[in-house]
Amino acid sequence: MRKLSVIVPALNEAAGIERCLRALAPLRARGHEVIVADGGSGDGTPRLAAPLADRVLAAPRGRALQMNAGAAAASGDALLFLHADTLLPADAERAVLVALASRAWGRFDVSIESRDARLAVIGVCMNWRSRLTGIATGDQAIFVRRAAFPGFPAIALMEDVEFSRRMKAVSAPACLRARVATSARRWERRGVLRTVLLMWRLRLAYWLGADPADLARRYPH
Repeated sequence: MRKLSVIVPALNEAAGIERCLRALAPLRARGHEVIVADGGSGDGTPRLAAPLADRVLAAPRGRALQMNAGAAAASGDALLFLHADTLLPADAERAVLVALASRAWGRFDVSIESRDARLAVIGVCMNWRSRLTGIATGDQAIFVRRAAFPGFPAIALMEDVEFSRRMKAVSAPACLRARVATSARRWERRGVLRTVLLMWRLRLAYWLGADPADLARRYPH
């Protein structure tokens, strides 16, 4: 595998999309590609993204649908799905391509951009939970061999959890210790403890069979 396609699902990300994509400029300069899959933004996100990406696609709204649309348009041997509020570590493509030489998929560790010590602890817990369970979250920049990519399940929420569950049947994930940096906005908007408790309840409800569409209405965007 020689080429990486980074797919960024976006919806009304005008405030941060340029920062995300500018950080990917060195990767593009080394021959890899960046695709933004926009879900119908009304704030000018596609216009801001266009000069900083190889392609900006109009996709059906929904993170899973947008990521699948980006994957369908990608030309890389490996796919990496990056949230618009998340930054990759230096030399991320080398780490991904090396990992995919022996595993079908994987993810990075994550750190949350905040001075709040509680969020540093939450990031550590997310990484250990993922390492113990083999379940990755979208915040951890999931990557996969193109030939092994089954598509994300077209559900309104928990597409990353369900994707991980299915991919575990193919191989254990490569759990990279290099860290992506993700925004704290979700926790800061609703409160750290309130958000953590809500996320636990949503995940438990999903495992107990709740409808992802119902869960999505409660999800902190």
